[in-house]
Amino acid sequence: MRTPDIELLWWAGCPSTDRAQAELEQALGDVGLSNARVRRTEIDTDDEASSRGFLGSPTILVDGVDVASPSPEGDVGLSCRVYRRRDGRISPTPDPDDMREALQRAARAREEDGR
Repeated sequence: MRTPDIELLWWAGCPSTDRAQAELEQALGDVGLSNARVRRTEIDTDDEASSRGFLGSPTILVDGVDVASPSPEGDVGLSCRVYRRRDGRISPTPDPDDMREALQRAARAREEDGR
């Protein structure tokens, strides 16, 4: 599998960044991408949050696509993000199944494109 571009957007006021990183690393290992590099990008101004469409911390992008479907009422800004897991629970991090699926989808697309 070809390695997709993986970016973890975070804000210093959010306590869930390290947990999200650990869960992302687990998902990478689960799909055979344990050597993939995760780029961590701190979002520290409202202007940067606005320009990046930052829906809160943590946000995980795989080839520029959010691993979780953003909620329609999601506000851009410096805040902690809340996710709804597939089983309905609220969580400060994305559902691991969503992470794995996004990683696999991006890796397959790169294979097909020859990237």
